[in-house]
Amino acid sequence: MRIVFMGTPAIAATCLDSLIRAGKEIVGVYTKPDTPKNRGMKMAMSEVKTRALEADIPVYQPASFRDEGVVAELAGLKPDLIAVVAYGKILPLSVLEIPPLGCINIHASILPKLRGSGPVQWAILNGLEETGVTAMYMAPEMDAGDIISVRKTPIDPRETSQELLDRLAQIGANLLCQTVEEIENGTAKRTPQDAAQATYAPMLTKEMSPINWENSYRQIINQVRGLIPWPVATTELKGKRFKIFQVEPAGYSTEKKPGTLLQLSKKGLEVACGDGQVLVITQLQAEGGKRMAASDYFRGHPIVLD
Repeated sequence: MRIVFMGTPAIAATCLDSLIRAGKEIVGVYTKPDTPKNRGMKMAMSEVKTRALEADIPVYQPASFRDEGVVAELAGLKPDLIAVVAYGKILPLSVLEIPPLGCINIHASILPKLRGSGPVQWAILNGLEETGVTAMYMAPEMDAGDIISVRKTPIDPRETSQELLDRLAQIGANLLCQTVEEIENGTAKRTPQDAAQATYAPMLTKEMSPINWENSYRQIINQVRGLIPWPVATTELKGKRFKIFQVEPAGYSTEKKPGTLLQLSKKGLEVACGDGQVLVITQLQAEGGKRMAASDYFRGHPIVLD
């Protein structure tokens, strides 16, 4: 079976690697164009492109599929199946209709919940206790195709988005291989989604970073966990801006107003929250500084408490 793979970030590279290791016939890999990164703004390849080149698989990087020539080039590869994982581009109907066995997608949520570009982060931001990975047939509407199979997993209450994404990548890679096998064998199922149950996970923005200490301690913990590795939660402490990488409950309550800096402990800086509970900022990064334990930072940079 001739397969074209489409994807861009690390989770997609993990899934591509699983197909390569399973000995599947991958006739082409599509990924987003190289982008400038870091201070030097050097052009950098996606993780998927790197893995494809290592395996000597032809790589294609069109800006879009609006060009008929791009669609014709894809059709010329004569794929039986197109497998998509976090590609980052919308596939028009002209592409979806090319492979006779269809286009499948691996999506990091339990569909129809959390359709969209940020399902892993929003699972944590919303305080969910469970998420998963869905294999589905693609449709013109985003993440709305028929479900083939679902793998569920609990979310650890201390897990960050990056940690959860790394776990889901492995689950998704195994699910993709199994799904390809089922399609080859003609045993893949199709279950229509219930659109009435759909929720959405929009793209993250930097505007989501500032912590509102009026929120409950659990909402703030979820915000910190959910925004790692980007855009990262932030707060101002005595006029200085910090990125916040880790917080934990102090284990007691207070009547002080939200945002009050209560005390410095061995773990870090204790701050009052909107529900009367207290959180300890345990890892942070000052502007122009490096990520470090809050207790170490404040040992060298004393702060005036409220």
